[in-house]
Amino acid sequence: MLVPLKKTKALLIVLMVFLILPDLKGQEVVTGKNVAVTNTTSGKVRGYIHNGIYTYKGIPYAKAERFMPPVDADSWEGIRSSTTYGPVAPLIKPTTSVQDEPEFVFDHDWGYPNEDCLRVNVWTPAISDNKKRPVLFWIHGGGFTAGSSQELPSTDGENLSKKGDVVVVSINHRLNVLGFLDLSAYGEKYKHSANTSMLDIIAALKWTKANIVNFGGDPNNITIFGQSGGGAKVNTLMAMPKAKGLFHKAINQSGSFRMAVLEKEDTQEIGAEVLKQLNLEPSLVDSLQTIPFEVLAKASSKALKVVEEKRNAAGKPVIGFGLNWGPSRDGTDIPYQVASEEAYEMSKNIPLLIGTVKNEFAPFANMRFVEASEEDIMQHIKTQYKEKSDAYIKAVKKAYPEDTAAKDLIDVDLMFRPGAVAQANDKASLKGGAAVYMYLFTWQSPVFDGKYKSLHCMELPFVFDNIERGKNMTGGGVEAHQLADKVSRAWLNFARNGDPNHSGLPTWPAYTPDNTATMHLDNNCALKPQMDKELFQLISSK
Repeated sequence: MLVPLKKTKALLIVLMVFLILPDLKGQEVVTGKNVAVTNTTSGKVRGYIHNGIYTYKGIPYAKAERFMPPVDADSWEGIRSSTTYGPVAPLIKPTTSVQDEPEFVFDHDWGYPNEDCLRVNVWTPAISDNKKRPVLFWIHGGGFTAGSSQELPSTDGENLSKKGDVVVVSINHRLNVLGFLDLSAYGEKYKHSANTSMLDIIAALKWTKANIVNFGGDPNNITIFGQSGGGAKVNTLMAMPKAKGLFHKAINQSGSFRMAVLEKEDTQEIGAEVLKQLNLEPSLVDSLQTIPFEVLAKASSKALKVVEEKRNAAGKPVIGFGLNWGPSRDGTDIPYQVASEEAYEMSKNIPLLIGTVKNEFAPFANMRFVEASEEDIMQHIKTQYKEKSDAYIKAVKKAYPEDTAAKDLIDVDLMFRPGAVAQANDKASLKGGAAVYMYLFTWQSPVFDGKYKSLHCMELPFVFDNIERGKNMTGGGVEAHQLADKVSRAWLNFARNGDPNHSGLPTWPAYTPDNTATMHLDNNCALKPQMDKELFQLISSK
């Protein structure tokens, strides 16, 4: 049977289109009306599939009025599109300019601010195969004042989810004055106002526990992990009764710098000063819920400065970066100091992976010495440590015997790691407590002639196996990818079963105050005892 000419042409056109169009099953990004649709307690959501990973962004996990605890998110009809990140918490000082070179290294995504910022993102290999995968719940850094789930490209959850067959969750929550202004002195209404930021995270954990099975996750195997301020939030959650049972393992990355939280008398003083800066009588406290954020932010910054000056004058100096927003022991939501025996006892059954990076903020603090001579650096050490200069140099060389450059002597972190060691010692000393594993990330980045070294946040592209996304920070390359494989596998194994060991690393025993077993993560990973004990002793007696 002959095919008419017109039909032959039509068939040829169809065949050509078929040959030219990509195989839909091989698409890197798959989207559509019925693609990646799943249920939540508030309604259905639709994400997208990228490189085989189901991705959801900007899902509301709760809602909250200003200074009020979070409550369940509103329900919606139909299917909510969830393919782009939601709003981020407003900043006290919005970013209007950046330093060119550091901005290249960190490669920030600042997002868009809105007080309605309680959003969750999810990455998962599948949503309907009835598997229950380990869940890694990421808490961003930025202290307690800034940051977001999307701020750094290295914390995208896709690669980690794909590599480990796990579900990765990240969140945005209230920060700074919106998350920590204590107005409890002005009535029962504001009973929880001092720690609403932390209550947001608990609400997100509750959402995860209630919904993650719909994303292929196991609600009974949730690991919280965070870096810097996110690590400090991990510590805080372990001291909060309301968070008990919502997670099962914890990872603290460079987050033990601030181990003491403010007391209620301190935060109520700050709250009173904010009212004073705004010329408001206590009877008008409710007006704080409606004044423009910019006005509130300005007044809150002045209040912090005033209270800090009063504390200094009274002989109660603030340790670290100065008085700032953060959690406090309010007696209700946070009943104990986060490093107290009671707090450690509360989380004694939670396995902990804890550590820091070798240089943290030191490369930034010592940037003026990048081109300095060895003589100038030695003089700086003598100025800093006076009669203890020789002992300092000896202790640093013992801690890091492979270092040879003079500037290496001053680029050692002495802010974050001491707190991590103290926390590891305390938690590992609990009778019958869960295991503690200690690491020190010592890999040195080659970017900009190596001057950023193992900078604060440097481990993040390795933890998330995101060397390509974070290559402005790492430089990329074979060695970085090889180390990222080892580090991400350790984090994945810890999330799966509470033990970071795998075949690519030396045997990694649990940490104790006696063995001080610390995994040095570098091109050649090595287990070592605490090498900087003498250095810490010298610093503490300085």
